[in-house]
Amino acid sequence: MTTVLRASDLCYSYAGVDVLHSVDVEVRAGRVAAIIGPNGAGKSTLIEILAGVREPSRGVIDRVGAVALVVQRPAIPRGLPLTVRETVAMGTWGSRLSRGSARARVDHALERVSLAELAGRSLHALSGGQRQRALIAQGIARDAEILLLDEPAAGLDAASRRRTREILAAEAERGRAIGWVTHDEEDIAVSDDLVHLADGRRVA
Repeated sequence: MTTVLRASDLCYSYAGVDVLHSVDVEVRAGRVAAIIGPNGAGKSTLIEILAGVREPSRGVIDRVGAVALVVQRPAIPRGLPLTVRETVAMGTWGSRLSRGSARARVDHALERVSLAELAGRSLHALSGGQRQRALIAQGIARDAEILLLDEPAAGLDAASRRRTREILAAEAERGRAIGWVTHDEEDIAVSDDLVHLADGRRVA
């Protein structure tokens, strides 16, 4: 499988404290890579660096293609009148698509996560699992080659966690490279590759 994201010798410091120490990672097209480890191991920091949200203090990152990052339950003011469709459509921002093409991409993403029938509903009216699926659809709508997720199923019930696994597996089968932070044993069991962190270091 083609490596579409390679990071070498990544280091990161926050407020003078070393968080990551010489971490190497490869994320490959058509595969799901689980980033695992105890709380405080540096998993979220790593996924944000891989996505380009943070800059490492040292190291090199090579990306082949665009990256979409799905964060864990972002804070969205309840007063913001945001529908499911509008949430997913944010994934097309900056893509220079025509209006019709952008709409078609959003429709496609909604179908992929089984939310087409809820497109006009308020994002705030969704269950936790439905809301996370909407955020995953936002990443799909961007049509990025690399999809990175920070604990997308955290706090969800078993059925919602299973649905998240199914969606990500389907995206990998379509050739997308998936990297996700997870603590769930079932998530880990179905992932193709593991990146195990402990105290900011990659361990066997």
